[in-house]
Amino acid sequence: MKKEIVVNAGIGETRAAIREDGRLVELFLERDSHQLVVGNIYKGRVENVLPGMQAAFVNIGLERNAFLYVDDALEHLNGSDGGIGRGRVKSIKDVLTEGDEIVVQVAKGPIGTKGARVVTQLSIPGRYVVLMPTDDHIAVSRRIADDNERERLKAIAKKVCPKGTGLIVRTLAEGKSEQEIAQDCRFLLSVWKKIQRRAQTQPAPAVLYKDFDLTYRLVRDEFTPDVAKFVVDDDGAYRTILDLLDNFAPAMKRRVYKYSGPKPIFEFYGIEEQIQRSLQRKVWLDSGGYIIIDHTEALTSIDVNTGRFIGTTNLADTVLKTNIEAAREIAHQLRLRDIGGIIIIDFIDMDSDAHRRRVLEEFEAALGKDKTRSHILGFTNLGLLEMTRKKVGEDIMTRLQRTCPVCEGSGRVLSEATIAHRTQREVVRRAQATGDEALLVVCHPSVASILIGPNGSALHKLEQHTRKTIYVKGAETLHVEDVEIITGDKKTVEERAFPVRPGEVVDIQIEEAHITNPNDGIARIEGYVIDVEGGGRHVGQRHKVEITRVFRTYAKAKLVAN
Repeated sequence: MKKEIVVNAGIGETRAAIREDGRLVELFLERDSHQLVVGNIYKGRVENVLPGMQAAFVNIGLERNAFLYVDDALEHLNGSDGGIGRGRVKSIKDVLTEGDEIVVQVAKGPIGTKGARVVTQLSIPGRYVVLMPTDDHIAVSRRIADDNERERLKAIAKKVCPKGTGLIVRTLAEGKSEQEIAQDCRFLLSVWKKIQRRAQTQPAPAVLYKDFDLTYRLVRDEFTPDVAKFVVDDDGAYRTILDLLDNFAPAMKRRVYKYSGPKPIFEFYGIEEQIQRSLQRKVWLDSGGYIIIDHTEALTSIDVNTGRFIGTTNLADTVLKTNIEAAREIAHQLRLRDIGGIIIIDFIDMDSDAHRRRVLEEFEAALGKDKTRSHILGFTNLGLLEMTRKKVGEDIMTRLQRTCPVCEGSGRVLSEATIAHRTQREVVRRAQATGDEALLVVCHPSVASILIGPNGSALHKLEQHTRKTIYVKGAETLHVEDVEIITGDKKTVEERAFPVRPGEVVDIQIEEAHITNPNDGIARIEGYVIDVEGGGRHVGQRHKVEITRVFRTYAKAKLVAN
């Protein structure tokens, strides 16, 4: 498998893509206008203690107070009071009181209307180890499988780690010398001392430590020995990466490249198109099947369908092949889109337990490529697969998109017929409430055509019911749900209603032949019908016409010689 990191450093925005065999698998985004806070350490002030929720809200200087759960608050204020054991805690009130100043770290960023989630057990990541200054636990990454190597690294960690602090040895430390690991640990300890000094002098709320920028984090966390190429399109970022590698891994500098091609770097590597596809609800499978990904506040649901895939043997084999392909694709999409929280997957129904186990095994194997922790709970009685994936911050959809202001996130809008009938009811109400003789309805042309009806029949019925003169005007610039109703005397309303006047010459496109008189052609201006005499033979063409007569629902016109 060929793994690459591609970085696009733009104006106010840096994007980084991780590719495996040319396929986008992870996307990182950092904007000057929206700084990430996960990993940052703050000195905060406890604003509210809520025993009923077993939690506290802490002011750390962000827009919304951060949420601190009791189990995440057991090491109080850097452990200076010795900490409170989990078994001894009965209530959040045993740990915190309002007005307390504590040092916390953001574990989960703000999402929607929810503030950040913070913990008091701090961790500072390096390239080979993670320092835990408020814990004395030593651990080795589970991804290091060799028992002898695990014991060697654990012994080194105990040797280089000061008493009272803890270390987690990262996967990248495998095969590294004691000197390299010790150097990484010394750097993290110097960072921790700076944090402590700031905590003693800064009033709450205050930022004590910010995690490094995206370029640094990529070198520290993602530029592993299995990465064949690290490509960046910015001179400054290129030099920064080389400088960092002088300290981290000088031998890997030869894998770093500066891109100078004429095309934008993400376009050259085909990443831009893959990002756009990652925002789509439907994802096609190579076999012709597809999956549908839907997000709600509570969970993410994923539905699997055979689509165009009909198989070559029996139905059970077709279902199995589609589900296996879908399982691999779902694992890829979870990682790419960074979907977290509760996830429900509706695979195509399988009668065979052996087939269900096979799909589950394929899914677990595909999830093994994902560094973010996930947990599969299994199939429910309804055949739905339940799982969770750690949610750290906003997913790719939330970062790149916003809620539609029209449908408010539902993904649906009212139909033209629904809008038209709702407008009719509103016209009746307004007609009863006003003494004016005429009403003008301004709406989208698709709604206007329904309000008018064939040969003006719907409008005629509405006028009979209201005993008012009613004009309908289409406006292409309006959204289908936007309708404006104006009342007034007949002359004033009529002047506003008609887009054309007798004698006016306009340039129009003849769209179709007249239904009852094919010799004439039909054109429209903002939904208003123009009946062009002799225009039937010019369908699809643009022509100048002179308006001869104007009626409430249409106008008559004749062709003007060029």
